[in-house]
Amino acid sequence: MTQETAPAGQATPVLSLEGKIALVTGAASGLGKRIAELFAQAGADIVIADLNQAAAQATADAIAQAAGVKTMAVAMDVTDEAAVDGGFAQVEKALGPVDIMVSNAGIQIVAPIQDFKFSDWKKLLAVHLDGGFLTSRAAVRQMIASKRGGSIIFMGSVHSKEASRLKSPYVAAKHGLEGLAKVIAKEGAAYGIRANVICPGFVRTPLVEKQIPEQAKELGITEEEVIRNVMLKDTVDGEFTTADDVAQVALTFAAFPSNALNGQSLVVSHGWFMQ
Repeated sequence: MTQETAPAGQATPVLSLEGKIALVTGAASGLGKRIAELFAQAGADIVIADLNQAAAQATADAIAQAAGVKTMAVAMDVTDEAAVDGGFAQVEKALGPVDIMVSNAGIQIVAPIQDFKFSDWKKLLAVHLDGGFLTSRAAVRQMIASKRGGSIIFMGSVHSKEASRLKSPYVAAKHGLEGLAKVIAKEGAAYGIRANVICPGFVRTPLVEKQIPEQAKELGITEEEVIRNVMLKDTVDGEFTTADDVAQVALTFAAFPSNALNGQSLVVSHGWFMQ
């Protein structure tokens, strides 16, 4: 068990990832960055995989300095098979095989289905579903070969469970990630590989900030009304989920010691969706 000091207002990790190598996609900023930071505080060496090489390197350097772990930045387009496989090969050569992989990279495009461009549909599904498949396949291959097992974590959403207007491909993709995780859980169990899904509510990341004016325009309401009456109206307290809330769940999935927590999805949404 580890006990590290966390910044004010953020939770302190008590689960250990000592000796583990964790790769997080889309981790130069937002949720992925916070997950990587918490994993590093718990002792893992960290790979920041992101389209933006410079931003990935800056995040990797900051984490190395703060947590004293090994870090690495990899430029990775998760929709490109060669880029994904090549990036994982770089990591294995430099640090060793991946033990934890968080498929976090994502985009958002909003429009009514009758106006949705097929090119935008394909673009969004490519990032979320193709990216989830390609990165998990690469991770599973390394985990099987290393005989160390591992943890695959997909960044789902409340939209893995619940639909919202204007988000047809996003909702479809996030539902699809649950199915992918369940298959990996069944196939990977013999190798000690777990696969689970985190389903956050709205977190004020750049992705969500971008949606507020877009939804206001599409729905003909103010940005304040989007926040109050669309994004947070079904929560129990009118509060946004935080990046640290999501990171703590990721740490639990990553550090869990057995197959008991496998093929599952956990909603982190201030009660927006309840099961």
